[in-house]
Amino acid sequence: MKFEILTIFPDFFRGPLDYGIVRRARESGIVNVGIHDLRSFTRDKHRTVDDRPFGGGEGMVLKPEPIFECVESLGVAQREHRVSGEAKETVILLSPQGRMFDQSIAAELASLDQVVLICGRYEGVDERVAEHLADREVSVGNFVLSGGELGAALIVDAVTRLVPGALGNEASSKQESFTSAVAELDPGLPNSTCSSGGLLDYPHYTRPAEYRGMAVPEEVVSGNHEQIRRWRRQKALAKTLHNRPDLLERGELSAEDRKLLAQMQREQKETSGAKAPGYVKRGTARLEPRPFKAAE
Repeated sequence: MKFEILTIFPDFFRGPLDYGIVRRARESGIVNVGIHDLRSFTRDKHRTVDDRPFGGGEGMVLKPEPIFECVESLGVAQREHRVSGEAKETVILLSPQGRMFDQSIAAELASLDQVVLICGRYEGVDERVAEHLADREVSVGNFVLSGGELGAALIVDAVTRLVPGALGNEASSKQESFTSAVAELDPGLPNSTCSSGGLLDYPHYTRPAEYRGMAVPEEVVSGNHEQIRRWRRQKALAKTLHNRPDLLERGELSAEDRKLLAQMQREQKETSGAKAPGYVKRGTARLEPRPFKAAE
């Protein structure tokens, strides 16, 4: 798999891509990352990549010419072929106005042969890039960065982990937070793990079993694989309800999961004199419950 990153700060990527899984994947040839300086595709002596916005306004806007010419130099397929899926390639514009990047997009990109990432800067990128060159706009969160470089590094890392061969144990990526896929485990071996089913991952512990009076939960050292699995699933549900209740609306929930969630919410109501997980503030005076629909 190949990543192509378009940026005005190519040296930025000397650090983020030179460690851990991404570095090993690059060294083993599983992924290849090309960094392209947009200033190399300018035609004036000042190597100008930005200009003032038409209509006035704050900041500067990245010009379309260097971006179009850089992408075209990569030999990517025509846009209509990329969008239709005929070509296993995509051109992405990193933008706060884009669709939120998540694990499902990472999995989709991991199935492609080539991913081109355009890093915006300044006030933004000439809209003709989004309308006529990029296949999609992607955002890495509800916040604004100084440029798309951090987002591009994030995407490369998240996608690389899902490329076959990048991880020592491929089942690891299927048992993490947000992942809907179920890991294929040896049915002849004890199984104490559980896939997240699109929710948050369960808590993890390692040695020592006790540290400064803080003991590891008895369930995870019991040796009973089914008990460990049930405990982990319960904790994953509890953590999701507490930190990311929105994931419960689209997660893969069993009948047992729904019973556990209903019980957790009953307990919350009994002990919620103050703001508790699963509650949202309405106005400024009181709290109203936002219950999970356990009956559906």
